[in-house]
Amino acid sequence: MKLSKKNLEQRLDHVYDAIVVGGGAGGLSAGIYLQRYRLSSLVVEKGRGRSFWMQDLRNYLGLPPDTPGRTLLQQGQQHYLSLNGDYLMGFVEEVRDEGEIFAVKIKVGKQESIYPVFRARYLIAASGIIDYLPQLEDMQNVYDYAGYNLHVCLICDGYEMADKKCGLFVNSESAINTAFVLNWFTPYITVFTQGLCEVGAEMRQKLQDHGFPLVETPIQKFLGHDHEMTGVELTDGSTVELETGLVAMGSHYYNEYLKGLDLEWQGSNLVTDSMCRTSHPRVFAVGDLKVGINQVSVAVADGTLAATAIWREIRRAASPRRWEEHLANPKS
Repeated sequence: MKLSKKNLEQRLDHVYDAIVVGGGAGGLSAGIYLQRYRLSSLVVEKGRGRSFWMQDLRNYLGLPPDTPGRTLLQQGQQHYLSLNGDYLMGFVEEVRDEGEIFAVKIKVGKQESIYPVFRARYLIAASGIIDYLPQLEDMQNVYDYAGYNLHVCLICDGYEMADKKCGLFVNSESAINTAFVLNWFTPYITVFTQGLCEVGAEMRQKLQDHGFPLVETPIQKFLGHDHEMTGVELTDGSTVELETGLVAMGSHYYNEYLKGLDLEWQGSNLVTDSMCRTSHPRVFAVGDLKVGINQVSVAVADGTLAATAIWREIRRAASPRRWEEHLANPKS
């Protein structure tokens, strides 16, 4: 059921089999499989994650290419709730390992917040990432195009940028190297640093050798209409015509609540095994938080794997179910 301030007290004494932190594609997939395995689960969703901002899913098998990410999430949430899973809008602030049980502290409500603690035997971290976007005075100008033809994922959307005039927006010299992968899809690349980083002589020469212009003047605003970005206007009043763009400015990982646990990290990503289990035997990580490829299809599969691994352990430790009536009267 959907939990809120009004009814969450009903579940505070309950020990879930698993709490899933994150209600994106990976988290909902995990929740759906946990419930189908007849386990008890709670999905905690902070809202407006990366998949929510996807304006269409052009690379997801079986869905119309104009399916918005939010539609995928809405249908996934409805499916999960139909299986009697618990779902709570909130922000996980802390996870404590109490031995056999995890205590999960959650902030509920942006105003007059409360901080209930829920408990579970297993934890699935599916809280994901959010991409950094160019910071302009009018951020609505950025949101008008982000997720449309201003992309954040080369693997997801390289095809959408094929042979188009593309702006690559970066905030570090190392991120400029994205240009030399992006050129598989299009050679018409202009790199924009917005004056946020120094570009060394070697990188400048490499860009020049590839014919990629380097623009270091800050951006005033994106140009376009009807969510189609057509270029940028710089702070000096000049404009650059574009047909598409890729933002490569890094991401924020929602993993702060895991810092109190003894886990193996690779940078900001969690190291997992083939079933998405972390170095902690009762903590799993799915989707963008784990080492791997950041794709919706991968996150959905990860959720299935994590839920299945948890079910196997719980099933093997449980007493077998018997047909007691038939045992008592085998001739019936």
